[in-house]
Amino acid sequence: MGPGVLVVVLGAVVVELDWVEPELLHAVMVSARAGRRMPSPTDRSFLTCSPYFCSLMWRQLRDHHASSPLLQRPLCASSARSKLGGCHTFFLREEGQLTSTRSYGILTIVMYLEATDLLRSGGDARALAEQLVAEMSDDEKISCLDGGVPFWAGLMDLASYGYHYRPFPGAMVPRLEIPGFFFSDGPRGVVVNHATCFPVAMARGATWDVDLEEEIGDVIGKEIRAVGATLYGGVCVNLLRHPAWGRAQETFGEDPFHVGEMGAALTRGVQRHAMAVVKHFACNSIENTRFQVDVNVDEVSLHEVFLPHFKRIVDEGIAVVMSAYNQVNGQWCGDSPALLSEVLRDEWGFDGFVISDWIYGMRDTADSIHAGLNVEMPYRMMRHVNIRAALESGDVTMGDVETCILPTITTMLRFHDLLERSIQPASILQAPAHRALARRTSARSMVLLRNEQINGMPLLPLTLDKVKSVGLFGPLASAVNLGDGGSSDVWADNVVTPEKGLAALLGTRTLELVAGDDLDSAEHMARQVDVAIVVVGTTCLEEGEYLDIAATAHLAPLMPGPDEPGSGEAFASFIEANPAVEAPEWISNRDTSGFTPGGDRSTLRLSEHEVALIKRVAGANPATVVVLQGGSAFLISEWDQIPGAILHSWYSGVEGGAALADVLFGIEEPGGRLPFSIPVKEDDLPDFFASAETAVYGRYHGWWHLENKATPAAYPFGFGLSYTTFEIGSPTVVSSGTSIEIDVPVKNTGDRDGRALVQLFGQRDQSNGPRRLIGFARVLLAPGESTTLRLNVDPAALSERDVAVHAMVVIPGSYSLWAAAHAGEERVPIRFEITSSH
Repeated sequence: MGPGVLVVVLGAVVVELDWVEPELLHAVMVSARAGRRMPSPTDRSFLTCSPYFCSLMWRQLRDHHASSPLLQRPLCASSARSKLGGCHTFFLREEGQLTSTRSYGILTIVMYLEATDLLRSGGDARALAEQLVAEMSDDEKISCLDGGVPFWAGLMDLASYGYHYRPFPGAMVPRLEIPGFFFSDGPRGVVVNHATCFPVAMARGATWDVDLEEEIGDVIGKEIRAVGATLYGGVCVNLLRHPAWGRAQETFGEDPFHVGEMGAALTRGVQRHAMAVVKHFACNSIENTRFQVDVNVDEVSLHEVFLPHFKRIVDEGIAVVMSAYNQVNGQWCGDSPALLSEVLRDEWGFDGFVISDWIYGMRDTADSIHAGLNVEMPYRMMRHVNIRAALESGDVTMGDVETCILPTITTMLRFHDLLERSIQPASILQAPAHRALARRTSARSMVLLRNEQINGMPLLPLTLDKVKSVGLFGPLASAVNLGDGGSSDVWADNVVTPEKGLAALLGTRTLELVAGDDLDSAEHMARQVDVAIVVVGTTCLEEGEYLDIAATAHLAPLMPGPDEPGSGEAFASFIEANPAVEAPEWISNRDTSGFTPGGDRSTLRLSEHEVALIKRVAGANPATVVVLQGGSAFLISEWDQIPGAILHSWYSGVEGGAALADVLFGIEEPGGRLPFSIPVKEDDLPDFFASAETAVYGRYHGWWHLENKATPAAYPFGFGLSYTTFEIGSPTVVSSGTSIEIDVPVKNTGDRDGRALVQLFGQRDQSNGPRRLIGFARVLLAPGESTTLRLNVDPAALSERDVAVHAMVVIPGSYSLWAAAHAGEERVPIRFEITSSH
């Protein structure tokens, strides 16, 4: 037998490579990391491969061909790539023999980074992912079914603020250099480290500004990459079906079209830098019983009300969908083929991957795999415990596992180049430009609900030359009140409270704070000052994510046994490489730890003490401004005619106090418009039970519900005052073919710059359903300035569910169109025709 050579088949070209001597192995492997060419001992040259590949090839050849004289010394092989698929096909042969029948073994290996090279050259991501999956061992395939953290070690870390220290990994296969993904929440900014805290999503929904939301997404995407995460879990778009929902602050509003457009804008911004997750799919809008409630919803309501915004964001190209905890029509969302396969993939064509909500986000290993849930997050939990038994019983096959993990690998490949080039330094966290954006957003989100005349002039905006003293009332005036303390919690530094923001603007002018419970002192102080500002509302103790051990005791059998030996050590190494960060000072002052006990709100009213405070202060000083902090609607009809002005400022972010001062003193206009309806009384709303184990969702909630019942809202959907006034003219239909173009004239009729909001509503004349919001736009106008807005309307916004064919269709016929400032404005409709179905 002659000397051995390695033959590499590279496409249709056969290349012979000599053995590499042991002393060259280290240099070759170092070169592989740098991607350089290394000369062989002869005049030939070859492309080096990764260390994993070299060692793997040697081990397999040695184990299977130990008797071969060709395998008496270590070797390193080429990283040749086949144009037909990125494989490495190696033939060991005797010299002079080129036939595979005389070969001592054939080894085919695909490496992740090499697959990304092929993808750049025009390769197909799914085909390359299939090859990567084929190269995995069974254990490696199974490891991609769940998060990369052992359950009990991870749970202990979570309980000690680990959620804020490091992102959570999943789907890593080190041998094949598959990097996996690294998850971080949340809707108002990045929860890992000390990132920029933006106003909550509901506040940003009040801006009605998709360009601004995309800009915020861009900053969040950069900060996600600065903390080492690659997957952002903050595109929360569950509808505000009722304002008592505890996590209302995390979504954008009550209307599916508005929520979909805002969520799509956030997605666009984030996905310039990272993968994004839209959640919670679907019908997730009761917090306290999220682990057991079964939502019953008919096909029409599901597809016309509770799913269109998800589809809009899927169409935008979002990478990942997170399933919900609750059931829909008797199926757990994480185990639901109706949602995850039939709707998401088959009807909508979603090509990303699906992760579960965290802990108990699925209930059955086999059912979840067959339904299309790709990754159980964040721990090695139910699937990790049950998958072997499911494979042995035949409930799941290894082919099912491969099908399940394939979308995850495919999506990571598609986003690989983006993730590689978007790594950011930690120094960008809370950069001045990011905080400035948060301040601007906060001002544009604040909704002016009332602004009465005092001494012949509207109370707001205040002017520094006339205001010499300000009284500030209520404990929230000096508190850090950023919102929920659960998964959306952001550890921002140097939070500007209302007290700090006003103090910075007022300078040497008098600012008196009355933060206690003494109503007599508050009334006395109100009489002494030029302007009284009362800050009231909710905190994370009244609303937010809810996690109660007693309420989830029935799920204890789903918990796994002790972590496997060695897994804790590996996680400890991960923690050591991603150490804890110091909590901001205000965290120690918050009367809760870990996840908040807030949950669903028990009332939509302010506390009795807050109402009494408003009445006493406003009764003593007509120049009283009430500032509402919270994530949703407050019922205010019992007192709203007493103060001179009412401003909904939301949970307004790290620069919220500065933005409040900007708005109160006219540096910025109050740019917000309501993303929901505020009713006169609670009975005007659909039923809501925080303890419900079953619920029925229909076509009507929010402004649809009020309109259907002919019940006027106290403050309609889209309502908000400005420091100027606007006039909206009658719309004109420019075209109504495959796209609908509408022109709407708008004029600033006041004496200040301002941003007008135009809403378009449409309805098929013969429809028995509600009219729809089908478009909106904001425009900045100078005093006296006029413009004509052209809005392009997707006919899909007018589509209806055809239950006979289980599809959304645009029905030809006559349609009515309204252009208005808000849903409660009476406008004469115009009519137009759609002549063909879409």
